[in-house]
Formats: sequence, structure tokens, C-alpha cells
Amino acid sequence: MFLRLAEQYRHLVSDLVLSLQALSQCLRDQGHVATCYVCGDERNQHGASFVADLGETHVVRFLVSDFGISWVESRDGHELVKLEGADAIQELHRVSLMLQASGMARVPNSSTGADNPADQSLSIASPFPD
Repeated sequence: MFLRLAEQYRHLVSDLVLSLQALSQCLRDQGHVATCYVCGDERNQHGASFVADLGETHVVRFLVSDFGISWVESRDGHELVKLEGADAIQELHRVSLMLQASGMARVPNSSTGADNPADQSLSIASPFPD
């Protein structure tokens, strides 16, 4: 059982890294400041650090690694919120939905292969069932 859980977590980390890279690229394409640094190589992505400036000195940081997952939100350099694990992933999902609704970010939907920006939407798939 533990080996299976470890493998599932590695897949979770890999999926989150890919989603963070896509989100970062979308935000940059829209002219916003966002970075995503990946640990490891393309085959063995062990984690990532995602940082985005949402405007008005509002910054979010999402860290994912073999050691854990965390979300930190700050304004004017002061930490407002720190979440870990599933709560951090849910907050990332909430913010991605907010960005989608505001038209701030658009990520191609890989399942449809949409190339038209009007047909694109931001999609951060939650690894946890609803």
C-alpha cells in the first residue's frame, strides 16, 4: 500500500508541475509577472516554485515538491495566508478560476486541442475527487 501511495504522490507532483508551468506561461503571455522554476529534469520533475504578481502588490507563491505542497499569499510584503496540502491545491484552483473569470489568463485545453483563444480556458485539474 505504501509503495502505491508514494507512486501516486509522485504523479500528483508531476501533474501539479505541468499545471504550474502552463499557468505561468499564460500569465506571462497576458503581460503579467509570473515565474515557474522546476526542480529536476523533464522526465523526473521533483517539484516547482510558482510565483505570480496578481497586481496591487498582491503576490502568490505555490511550492510543490516531494516534501510537501504549500501556498503563500502576501500583500505589501506581508504574509496574509499560508496553506498546505489539499488546502493549498484548492486555493490554487480557486485563484485559477478567478483569473479565468476575469479573462486574465487563458490556457489551451489540451483535451480539445483548441487553438482559438476564444475556445481556450484555464484548467488546473484537481488531483482529488470532489
